[in-house]
Amino acid sequence: MRNINLRYVTETYDKNGLLEHLDINCPDDFNFGYDIVDDIAVNDPDRRALVWQHVNGEVKTFTFADIKRMSDKTCNYLASKGIGKGDFVMLVLKHSYQFWYIIVALHKLGAVAVPATFMLKPHDIEYRIDAAGIKAAIVTTETDIADSFDASKNIDKLLCKFTVNGSREGWSDFDTEVEQFSDEWTRVPTCKTDRFLMYFTSGTSGNPKMAVHDYTYPLGHILLAKHWHQVDPDGLHWSVADTGWAKNAWGKIYGQWIMEAAVFVYEFDKFEPHDIMNLIEKHRITTFCCPPTMFRLYLNAGLEGHDLSSLKNCCIAGEALNPDTFQTWYDATGLKLMEAFGQTESSVIVGTLRGMEAKPGSMGKPSPQFHVELVDNEGNPVPPGEEGEIVVSIEPRVPGIFVEYYRNEEKTNETLCNGWHHTGDVAWKDEDGYFWYMGRNDDIIKSSGYRISPFEIESVLMEHPGVLECAVTGVPDPVRGQLVKATIVLRGGFEPTEDLRAEIQKYVKDNTAPYKYPRVIDFVEELPKSISGKVRRVVIRKKDCEE
Repeated sequence: MRNINLRYVTETYDKNGLLEHLDINCPDDFNFGYDIVDDIAVNDPDRRALVWQHVNGEVKTFTFADIKRMSDKTCNYLASKGIGKGDFVMLVLKHSYQFWYIIVALHKLGAVAVPATFMLKPHDIEYRIDAAGIKAAIVTTETDIADSFDASKNIDKLLCKFTVNGSREGWSDFDTEVEQFSDEWTRVPTCKTDRFLMYFTSGTSGNPKMAVHDYTYPLGHILLAKHWHQVDPDGLHWSVADTGWAKNAWGKIYGQWIMEAAVFVYEFDKFEPHDIMNLIEKHRITTFCCPPTMFRLYLNAGLEGHDLSSLKNCCIAGEALNPDTFQTWYDATGLKLMEAFGQTESSVIVGTLRGMEAKPGSMGKPSPQFHVELVDNEGNPVPPGEEGEIVVSIEPRVPGIFVEYYRNEEKTNETLCNGWHHTGDVAWKDEDGYFWYMGRNDDIIKSSGYRISPFEIESVLMEHPGVLECAVTGVPDPVRGQLVKATIVLRGGFEPTEDLRAEIQKYVKDNTAPYKYPRVIDFVEELPKSISGKVRRVVIRKKDCEE
């Protein structure tokens, strides 16, 4: 193992051995496909890159030489279909192993990869094809996503369309046809400022925005993989996320492969805690990352009978972590859940990194890769204990921060302005410099002069034994401005009674500042969620305002 990342980064450490600063050195012609994947394939061809298992038990292992060979064949195949530099290609591949060599091929071609979820419906696809000028789509037949494409009104706008894992009338059979092409490919010149990758990212209103990253983006994940995930180059890393989300870019390709570590992929339909833990044991997973909810579900299912001793580091991101989950997992495994914060528009902005003491519920400290501040509405830094928006300096630009919202100059200028990337997320920091998440700007509740974070109340609610899921919002009130409302999904065995409502309210009063308790509680069967699985508080707020 040659520590390939060392040619791209310069690190400095403090007297305690903690990472203090990380500078990224990106050549003008850097291309992840050629300069990382092919470089490893030539110099260490048998190094393991990907281990994939299907829910039916089938297992495939790919070396870096395999990824190079298949990505070069894919380059020749796609080029024969007219796909080239600057073309937008939509990938809806769930957990299919083909994703890894297809996206590498797109990077080599200079095309723009557009990963997407398999849960899209025809109108979602219509919007995406028109908004981005999608030229081609490659989809899996393991879901009904091809049906949604064929039912969309503008399917004929695609130059070509491919299926993997099966054939379909009117579509090219990728797996069969790619094998007919040569595995010899000549490098296509690209520039680090070229468009590289694009994600559709949902907001609180309107159509999804299109967040574009350039060719420096993979290098922005070195710190993430090395110091947050703490991947082992001879181990196996698993981030539980399908290929349609930016979390896949965070945890299953760029930083991990730059560190020359293999990634694990599980092709499944339904999340089952025991299946996940069985696979950790079977494949001797060394580093592991998933949302806090999943860790709660592992603990709820019971760790008994599972050998998790191969795990060396566990990470979380995306939602509130309650201290009880942190402590119970630590007591059972000896591993602390290392939290971090970032966005589709970025890599890790704030995190609990190698050597840091984890504070349950805190996101950690600002990444040494970026200059991060908390600022007020006028853009002035706020002192410890006061809330502010998380902003990241983009002057000079550092790899890991997106470059634009495609075809949306107004939103780009609103988000990237005055030398800062404005995340729209609110936090406060303690005297030790740790950040504590409060919520999106629009989510903050203003009641009787208090500013209340829904995140804090949700963390307390999740510790109540009857609460399975919850969302906290503000509901209009003529006296207080807003009341705190909790919308709750109960665990099995609990009934939505007035006694339980009073018990939950008392529980919150006893475990946080009393003024934060939910004066309104609504028990529901399920919470409104976005296509990415995030709770849509905006739907709850809109319904309450209408009523």
